Amino acid sequence: VFVRQAYLLGIIVSICGNVLISISLNIQKYAHVRQVQRGSEPYYTSPVWWCGVVLMGVGELGNFAAYGFAPASLIAPLGCVSVIGESSAIISVVFLKETVRASDIVGGTLAITGTYVLVSFAPHNSTHITAHLVQYYAVSWHFLLYLVIVFCILLYVYKRRNVKHIVVVVSLVALLASLTVISVKAVSGMIAESIKGQLQLIYPIFYVMLVVMVASCAFQIKFLNQAMKMFDATEVVPINFVFFTASAIVAGIVFYQEFEGLALLNIFMFLFGCLLSFLGVFLIARNRPKIKEQDRNFIAMDVIPGRRHTDKVQPEATATTYGSLAAKLMCHRAGQTDDS
Repeated sequence: VFVRQAYLLGIIVSICGNVLISISLNIQKYAHVRQVQRGSEPYYTSPVWWCGVVLMGVGELGNFAAYGFAPASLIAPLGCVSVIGESSAIISVVFLKETVRASDIVGGTLAITGTYVLVSFAPHNSTHITAHLVQYYAVSWHFLLYLVIVFCILLYVYKRRNVKHIVVVVSLVALLASLTVISVKAVSGMIAESIKGQLQLIYPIFYVMLVVMVASCAFQIKFLNQAMKMFDATEVVPINFVFFTASAIVAGIVFYQEFEGLALLNIFMFLFGCLLSFLGVFLIARNRPKIKEQDRNFIAMDVIPGRRHTDKVQPEATATTYGSLAAKLMCHRAGQTDDS
């Protein structure tokens, strides 16, 4: 009964945390939009923006705690809740004046259906994470083989071959995310056991996992930011969600052996639920409206060294608008000549 309660608690805490994250993202977006419209103080001086930051911290803390109660292969796919909320939350419709598209409704329905299916058929066992168990899992040959081979191949392809394909970059993010999931579950589980009365913080493996958690998060953010600079967000968000979820499931299977003893039907339905969630996220992120860019046919004078004017200069000769400024000047001079 206690295991079942802990399992349900982990699901509820994870869903609530992802809902708070989606709300916080929309609040921060609202603060950015309002700051751009007013053109006054920086966004980080706005109390609304800081409110969004605090909500995001609480949501991430909820996700962290959820790993201590439920399997990692279940908590990771629940991240689609934040993707659904970010695109179709009430705050984005009311305050940001964004429209809910048909693909948002279909994608949200698929994602919610997939979430229900994977929660229903996910492994219901909740292992008590202790320091000795983490040490045993960390030196298992299948985990070391998984870690070394995949990491070395991706790093070699990325550094030596200089391949900048989105799949390679996001794969590096996913691999680091799998380490994050493993370390977060270990740290959260050992803290939970310590609260129950079995102190786990005296073992060195706790601090090793803590360092791995912080380091993997830092490098994960680095590669993810690099992917966001190289590719469009509508490509990075769904691919990163799919790769992150897949890596978290593999990490739960390889490291924590969460699928051990699970029936074949449960495994198939769990993967089917993940597939529905992936499809829903792709539909939500597909063809999202982009920020309107400035007209590149003209160059601002204030960006040229030594110039103090704010007028526009003649564009490149290959541009379609080349000659338009000169034509206007010639007409103006001709009008002055006729008047004289």
